[in-house]
Amino acid sequence: MSVHNPPRPSLTVSGKPMSLPLKDVRALSRQMVGHFVEHVAPCGTLPGDAISGDVTTITRICLEFAVGMLDGRDIPSKQQRLQDAASAWAREGVPIDTIHHSIAEGFKIGLDLVIESASGQDFDSLVGGVKVVMELLDSITAQISMAYVRELRGVVSEHHTAVHTLTSALLGGHSTSTMARECGITIAETYAVFALSIPQHREEANPALDSKVVARRKLRRVQAELAKRCGESALSLLSVDGGTVLIPAGTFDKEGMIALIAQLSQAAQVGITAAMVETSTTGVPDAADQAHELLDMVQRLEVTSGLYRFDELALEYQLTRPGPGREFLGSLLDPLDQYPELLETLQRHIANNLNRQRTARVLHVHTNTVDYRLKRIGQLTGFDPTQPSGLWYLRSALVARSYRSVPA
Repeated sequence: MSVHNPPRPSLTVSGKPMSLPLKDVRALSRQMVGHFVEHVAPCGTLPGDAISGDVTTITRICLEFAVGMLDGRDIPSKQQRLQDAASAWAREGVPIDTIHHSIAEGFKIGLDLVIESASGQDFDSLVGGVKVVMELLDSITAQISMAYVRELRGVVSEHHTAVHTLTSALLGGHSTSTMARECGITIAETYAVFALSIPQHREEANPALDSKVVARRKLRRVQAELAKRCGESALSLLSVDGGTVLIPAGTFDKEGMIALIAQLSQAAQVGITAAMVETSTTGVPDAADQAHELLDMVQRLEVTSGLYRFDELALEYQLTRPGPGREFLGSLLDPLDQYPELLETLQRHIANNLNRQRTARVLHVHTNTVDYRLKRIGQLTGFDPTQPSGLWYLRSALVARSYRSVPA
C-alpha cells in the first residue's frame, strides 16, 4: 500500500500567490546571475561559459522549484541537472564556497521580493513560506554537495594515480617527459630525495580500534600536510610505514627542510625520521637507494626523530660499506659484550646528542651513574667517550657493529 504525502497548501500574501514576484523566472534569473558576477564571484572565479550556461540555467531551475513549492507542489526527489552542474564545477575547480554563497544570495533576493509585497497581516503565511524555502535550500545544498564531493574524489584519485605513476617512473630511471606533460607536472632539474620512516601511532595498538583505519588516517594527514606545504611540486610514494618523497631542490632551505619534517610529524602525531640526499633528475634512482640506506643506518643508531642529511653523515654512511675497516671498527666494542648496560648507555648517550640528563631519564638512572658508565666504557675500550677523538671512534664502532651480521 503506497503512502502519499499530504498536499501542500498554496501560500499567499495580500490575497495573491506568494510565488507571484518569482514567476518571470527567465528575467529574474538573469538579474540574479548579474548580481552573482558583480558581488559574489568577481575576478573570473566562474568561467564565462559557465556563467552564460550552467549558472543561468541552474538559477532558473532553482526559481522554478521555489515557485512550485510555494504553489503547493513537491520538489523533485532527484535534481539531476543540479548534480551534473555541480560535477562540472568540481572538475573545473570552481570553489564550492562560491557555489553555496551564490545559491544563498539567490534565495535572499527571492525572499526580499516576496516580503516586499507582504503586509502586516501576512506574518503566518511568511513563516510558512520561509519554512518551504529553507526546505528547498537544504535539498539543493545537499544535492550539489553530494555531486561535487563525488566528482572531486574522482579528480583527486586521477591526480594521485598520475603522480604515483610519474614518481615510480622517476625512481625507476625511465624517461618521463611525455608522462609529465600528461600529468601537468613540471619535472625539476634537481631534487631533494627524502626517505621517510613513519612509526605506528599509539592508537594503532588499541584493541578497541581498527589499527588499519588508524594507520590510514595517519597517512592521509601526512599527505595533506605535504600538499599544504609543497603544493603539487612534491612527488611521493608513501605507505602507512613511510616511503619516498621527491621535492624540487630549492623549494626549502636547510631550516625549511627541518621544519617540513617537524610539520609532517605534527600532522602524523608521531615522530617521523627522514634521510635526505640531493641529486639531478637522472640520479634519482641511486639517490633514493642511498637515502633509504642512510635512513636504515640512522635507525640502527636509534637516534631521535627528525631530518638527517647525507652531507652531515657521509662519513658514517661510508662506514656501512663492507670491508676490513668496518670489521675492525665493529670489533672495538667487543669488550662491552659482557656489560649490556654499558653498551645501552653508550647507544642512548649518542642518540641523545650527548645530553647526560636526557640519557639518565631514558635509562631511569642518576646522571652520576651515566658518568660512571661512560668512564667505564673508556677503560674497557681504550676510547674515552667524553673526548672528541674517543667519541668519534665509539660512534663509528656503533655504526659498523650494527652491520657486522649483515651479509656483504
